[in-house]
Amino acid sequence: MGLIQKILIWAIPLLFAITLHEVAHGWVANKFGDKTALMMGRITLNPIKHIDLIGTIIVPLVLLALGGFIFGWAKPVPVTQRNLRHPRRDMAIVALAGPVANLIMAVFWALIMRLGYFIHVEGLSVGRPIIWMGQAGVFINLMLMILNLIPLPPLDGGRVVSNILPPKVAYHYDRIEPFGFMILLILLVTGILGGVLGPLIFGSARWLLRLVGIDF
Repeated sequence: MGLIQKILIWAIPLLFAITLHEVAHGWVANKFGDKTALMMGRITLNPIKHIDLIGTIIVPLVLLALGGFIFGWAKPVPVTQRNLRHPRRDMAIVALAGPVANLIMAVFWALIMRLGYFIHVEGLSVGRPIIWMGQAGVFINLMLMILNLIPLPPLDGGRVVSNILPPKVAYHYDRIEPFGFMILLILLVTGILGGVLGPLIFGSARWLLRLVGIDF
């Protein structure tokens, strides 16, 4: 498969994965009393509102061309924690909303992939690109879910840990945040990130696809 074909196959699942991840944060925050994301127009399925030039376009394109571990990010949805009814508890749930949205989307794309196999068996050529797009959607969403559950600020897993730790401990833990992205980048470049997350992502994908009747 050429690069252009890869871009066409991966673009829609990637945009939906990143967009709905951020929308989920904002939607749950709004339900818990913080309307910051709503007032800023970020609770929308319009991907333009969420696209980050580097994280949504440049980084995924480069990684796709290199054929390695693919990930990306969107503009973070703003959440004002003090506006939440129960700031620490609710913030942990808001943080979990993104990975949960990715899990739901992974199931959706697994079903799309199953539909592609059905169409392919019927002899229709359109079945193959549907299978590829479904497969891309499964892996992108499982990758984003598992990656964001890493307990490293400012990832969602870090937010969860920060808000369940005792406040004094959380204060020191949160001091990691300015270095979080650099730590993540080092882990990516050295191959450690892919080595650790790869088996988790592939194992989850096998389990999910078997659940919908695909022997992957």
